[in-house]
Amino acid sequence: MLTQLYIENIAVIEKARIEFGAGFNVLTGETGAGKSIVIDSINAVLGERTSRELIRTGADHALVSAVFELKDGSAVQKLEESGYSVEEDGTLILQREISSDGKSSCRINARPATVSALKGIGSMLINIHGQHESYGLLSPELHIAYLDSMGLPEALLKRYREAFHSMQNMKASLDSSKMDQSQKARQIDLLTYQINELESANLHPGEQEDLNRQKNLYRNSERVAQAISQAKTALSGDEETAGAVSAVSDAADALNTAENYLPELHGLAERLQAISYDLEDCSDEMRNFSSLLEYDPSELDEIEARLDLIYRLSLKYGGSVDEMLEYLEKCRQELNAIQLSDENAEKFRKEYQKYRLQAESLATELSEWRAGAADLFTQKVKEELRFLNMPNVLFEIRREQVPMNETGCDRIEFYLSTNAGEPAKPIAKVASGGELSRIMLAIKTVLAGRDDIGTLIFDEVDTGVSGSAAQKVGLKLREVSGNRQVICVTHLAQIAALADTHFLIRKQVRNQRTFTQVDRLDREGRRQELARIMGGEQITPLMLQNAEEMLRMAQNDSSGS
Repeated sequence: MLTQLYIENIAVIEKARIEFGAGFNVLTGETGAGKSIVIDSINAVLGERTSRELIRTGADHALVSAVFELKDGSAVQKLEESGYSVEEDGTLILQREISSDGKSSCRINARPATVSALKGIGSMLINIHGQHESYGLLSPELHIAYLDSMGLPEALLKRYREAFHSMQNMKASLDSSKMDQSQKARQIDLLTYQINELESANLHPGEQEDLNRQKNLYRNSERVAQAISQAKTALSGDEETAGAVSAVSDAADALNTAENYLPELHGLAERLQAISYDLEDCSDEMRNFSSLLEYDPSELDEIEARLDLIYRLSLKYGGSVDEMLEYLEKCRQELNAIQLSDENAEKFRKEYQKYRLQAESLATELSEWRAGAADLFTQKVKEELRFLNMPNVLFEIRREQVPMNETGCDRIEFYLSTNAGEPAKPIAKVASGGELSRIMLAIKTVLAGRDDIGTLIFDEVDTGVSGSAAQKVGLKLREVSGNRQVICVTHLAQIAALADTHFLIRKQVRNQRTFTQVDRLDREGRRQELARIMGGEQITPLMLQNAEEMLRMAQNDSSGS
């Protein structure tokens, strides 16, 4: 269960620490006091989507921290699967910090974590029933999820989905393999022509780049030859100049002579001699490069013709030789597949039939399970609704067989009649807002024992409810809190009076800034708050007396239970 929630710089809450108790906790306060901010903060620390707009004006970050007490269960297992663990005393701390730049950092028991890890674990700790969730009952496509929550075997659903997806894949392969003979012949002719055209071109990777380099060299051969000739003259000389090779060699000879009188010149003389040898090598290599410039003009014509062929092919099969070779391989594979299509079609047909029979058999098992679960679910929901002041309610689950889909072959829809003698109709057509709230509470109560989530949060589940119905809603919430923690945001005194722990959320203005604080109320504080809820700001002695009576009766009900 959630034992402590710390909020810092969330909207109008500068700092707040809420120490929740076991059993039934309620949060009350005037509209706009900040009750929804507490729920938003819990959503944030559970890894739900949030926004930097949530950060209090003037602050550069916001922080939410939640402390849980855990026993062995799915939450602990999920935690260990994610690489985390609870403390020795069974506590778990989730923390999320949101920065003004939109980034957030998360921690699980002081260790860094991702938002997805936080969300995965958070979903096993708290179930939040928002004030708008009841309207999900107006969407029939969501009803099957409520029925399946009665304990649909996950292994059965997993096996069905595997068979269903395999059936879909085989159906797609079978459809693609089906082609009439004339279409097949046309496709074979086209692929054969394309393959022959590409194969006859005898393309090679990198060929286009090599040809362009060769063409560029031949077209500029005179310029290159002139440059090489100039370099050779500079090195070897001509009729008028000796050249660099001769000049460096003469310098080396001169130093060799001087070396007899200045031995220190020996190293320099050797270096000059080595340079003259290198220059001679360079001059010889230039002769080799000159031979590369000798070509038959017809060679250039052949290169340009080859490049033209590659260009024309590229317009049809790809921008580069590599892309054309890839296209060629694709054509070969496609042609092979078509030629083997009859054989493949028969294989796909057998596989499709196998998976279809498997999926149909498993879908039938799912339907049989839902038929049994529907009877039990209907009975229990009607019992809960009668307790919640809907004595003449007629609640039905209608099942319709539909083509197989992700959930099987069932369409589930809830039908309702709230007046004796009236036939049941789809919930969307007959249920009011208050009735939706009670129906959802009844469903949540029925499903409450189907998981080991330790905390249920109801955000204004009393919408559209008043009078004795509100009293029954409060009693049902307290009943649910008998085996798990319940936190409820409410506007009704009848519900608040039944709480084990009561928190008041209120706003204050100091130095032209708004601050929200959360206080845990004692007996007198609860009496004052119940009187305010019933009568507004002007609290009379009679209102206080009525509030005291409500608390006393709630305490007696609790003692009696």
